[in-house]
Amino acid sequence: MPSQSMAELRRRYLRHDKKFPHVWCPGCGNGIVLGALLRGIDRLALNKDDIVLVSGIGCSGRMPTYTDFNTLHTTHGRALAFATGVKLARPELHVLVVMGDGDATAIGGNHFIHAARRNLDLTAIIINNQIYGMTGGQTSPTTPYGSNATTAPLGHIEHAFSIAELAVTAGASFVARGTVYHATMLDRLISRAIGHVGFSVVEVMSNCHVQFGRRNGLGNAVQMLQWFKEHAIPLQPHDAKGTAEGAARMETALPPDSLDDRFTIGVLAERDKPNYIKEYDKIRHKADDKRPADAQDDRS
Repeated sequence: MPSQSMAELRRRYLRHDKKFPHVWCPGCGNGIVLGALLRGIDRLALNKDDIVLVSGIGCSGRMPTYTDFNTLHTTHGRALAFATGVKLARPELHVLVVMGDGDATAIGGNHFIHAARRNLDLTAIIINNQIYGMTGGQTSPTTPYGSNATTAPLGHIEHAFSIAELAVTAGASFVARGTVYHATMLDRLISRAIGHVGFSVVEVMSNCHVQFGRRNGLGNAVQMLQWFKEHAIPLQPHDAKGTAEGAARMETALPPDSLDDRFTIGVLAERDKPNYIKEYDKIRHKADDKRPADAQDDRS
């Protein structure tokens, strides 16, 4: 099904009578992510009544408020826990979870690791703006070493980790990274993630020019988008089929002094492995088979 124009997508997928205009700062990357999400869903021709969009707390947490799907706005760091319950109860639904870097990997880090390990059939979209944007500019697990923040006014002394690489290591069966500058690539990555059976993660490098950019001399929204353009290394399909091995090969081939602050975008991992929902269903059937016949009759 060909993608519709953005005007048609807005009419089809947004709640026009609620909560508009939105609360995001002018130039915020969250709007680009929302547009990419709608295009990705439209490309798959999914029935919006079969979609559940879950969020936690943070700037990204407002996204379910604006979209005309089944939606849950949950507590901080617990979006994946709520989404797990929805998927187990209604496995036929497409359950998508949108989170920020702090929401997903700080207070929600344990849920994130184990959702990946279990290979739950969920899609996690993690908007990484390297800061706690909504609550005042505190450092998050992805805030770069040496950066300034309200909780690190003299420079951040902790080292950031890579969300995408953590997801691969923890066992997610589909992992991709994009940026809000590469918007066309982003909606295709989201579409592939939703279509994948298993735990799929799309890390989106996004700008928070108000809380992060301003404190670190990175300029306005346009200048931060330009930084993503200059520092992202797109993986090509022939680079180990767009996997983490291809990313490592490409980075190894680059001069060492050109790797500062650079990162790969594209599909970093894609593999087939048993997913939790199907395995759980097998256990249920095995348990039913072991029940005495009279107990099975009572249950029916």
